[in-house]
Amino acid sequence: MTSLINRIKTSIEADFHSILDQKEEKNPIAHLNHYVRQCEQEVEKAGKLIERQSMLKREFERELHKARMNVEKRARQADLAKVAGEEELYEYAKQDQLQYEERADWLSQSMDEASKELTRLEQKYEKMKHKLKDLTIKRMELMGKENSLRAHHKMDVVLNQSQLDESFNRFDETQNYIEKLENKMNRQFHMSTNDAKLLSLEKNAKRHESDSNS
Repeated sequence: MTSLINRIKTSIEADFHSILDQKEEKNPIAHLNHYVRQCEQEVEKAGKLIERQSMLKREFERELHKARMNVEKRARQADLAKVAGEEELYEYAKQDQLQYEERADWLSQSMDEASKELTRLEQKYEKMKHKLKDLTIKRMELMGKENSLRAHHKMDVVLNQSQLDESFNRFDETQNYIEKLENKMNRQFHMSTNDAKLLSLEKNAKRHESDSNS
């Protein structure tokens, strides 16, 4: 029974991952956005842990300060009791002083460890923020590439090959028309020039004939 349940569970997980892979293939940017959001949440969690660690360090500092103040207080009281000959009060003050000193040493070690841990957390936190920034920049690059690909695809759909061929054919037809028109104008210009020359020859011939007759 357990084996059957495990096989069913494995099959469901495989189908689920297959669906995720298909979604990622169809929309990789959306999948990347999901990863970035997860990283943002982890960075936010790390930031809150650092705040807690910083508060803990400050609490250690306050308790250490109190313990040291009590050490000094009991030391003064022990000196006063000794001068006054109050042996019982002196012993009480000295015993309390020793307990505060032990507590101060303990708190000092704990505070140092908390301070070191805070430094390590802050360093890792900075690395996480840099990684997140790199991911954000990479996402912007990929979004730019995806946008470019989509734009090119849409342009290719609009400017498909048949339309391009039609445009080129129209260009060729216009070019041919211009060449024909140019040739026609050149011929007309050439004919007009020849006619002018013939008229000029006729006028010159008539002038010579008139001069000869006179």
